[in-house]
Amino acid sequence: QVQLVESGGGLVQAGGSLTLSCAASGRISSFHALGWYGPLLGKGRELVALINSDNMTHYADSVKGRFTISRDSAKNVVFLQMNSLKPEDTGVYYCYSRSYAVDYWGEGTLVTVSL
Repeated sequence: QVQLVESGGGLVQAGGSLTLSCAASGRISSFHALGWYGPLLGKGRELVALINSDNMTHYADSVKGRFTISRDSAKNVVFLQMNSLKPEDTGVYYCYSRSYAVDYWGEGTLVTVSL
């Protein structure tokens, strides 16, 4: 089992920034991937950003150039720096981990972007 605990959500005005954090604990593979899912394009839960154990990253097209994912591998923490936020970024963001071929999600943290 892997436990994921998110923090950093909140209310921000359009154009502002937020940083989400997620601490992973439990049975974590040395080759595990970490990432974030969120409400892209009005859909329920889509992959926003992903970073693997080699620090290779992947971003959804709608957040490229605005969001940056990073990780502290020693502490098993993943961050999502969210800049130039838009009202359509509003929603619950879930931390994600894939370890030993099993997917895990955190409980989510709410991001609200106002006009």
